[in-house]
Amino acid sequence: MLLRLRAEIQEVPRALRRRAINRTAIRRDLARLAVGIVAGGVLVAGYGAYRIWDQGEQDERRPADAIVVLGAAQYDGRPSPVFRARLEHAVALYQEGYAPILIVTGGKAKGDRTTEAAAARKFAIEHGVPASAILVEDRGRTTLESLGTVAQLLREHGLHSAVFVSDRSHMLRVLRIARDQDIEAWGSPTQTSPVDSEPGRRFDAMVHELGALGVYFFAGAAAPDRALEQGQ
Repeated sequence: MLLRLRAEIQEVPRALRRRAINRTAIRRDLARLAVGIVAGGVLVAGYGAYRIWDQGEQDERRPADAIVVLGAAQYDGRPSPVFRARLEHAVALYQEGYAPILIVTGGKAKGDRTTEAAAARKFAIEHGVPASAILVEDRGRTTLESLGTVAQLLREHGLHSAVFVSDRSHMLRVLRIARDQDIEAWGSPTQTSPVDSEPGRRFDAMVHELGALGVYFFAGAAAPDRALEQGQ
């Protein structure tokens, strides 16, 4: 009896050691998993940032069926500096003969008396674009909403290709959504946007775009587009 008891007493520490070893191994594996997840996230974010930057540095202007300018903030019919930079570039492309049609986009924010598209149309006409050459998308409040309607407008008018104008940091998302809408799309970013003129603001815009692209890729949904224009 005493011998059996001693044997049992001797076995207890071994079981405890095995449990301690198992817990240590689990903690080690979890730590490795966490490091792997963080490292993977950093790599994905880094690649995404590179793609946003790279696309923004490319001007793919070429003859197309239409030029599409993405909306931005407007103040009672007056384009914000960001919107004006986009519009000036789009009008210049039209005047240089890259497309016979200019499509202006952008709906109405809460409290606005007019739409971004209406402000853009007025600006374009004042700068020499015939009213008959302008198509209007005036309901979208996000890039995804606007480009969905742009795709419908293009189909209704027998058009298939477009050069898209926006800020450099915005171009990758614009082109991805446009191509998902079966539009033959190229980007021609404005070089004069206040968003891109200062390193800090361009960094903020890139972070915003990383988040917006993530929302689009993983949820197929839209993220707000105008947050970086506050105070302009």
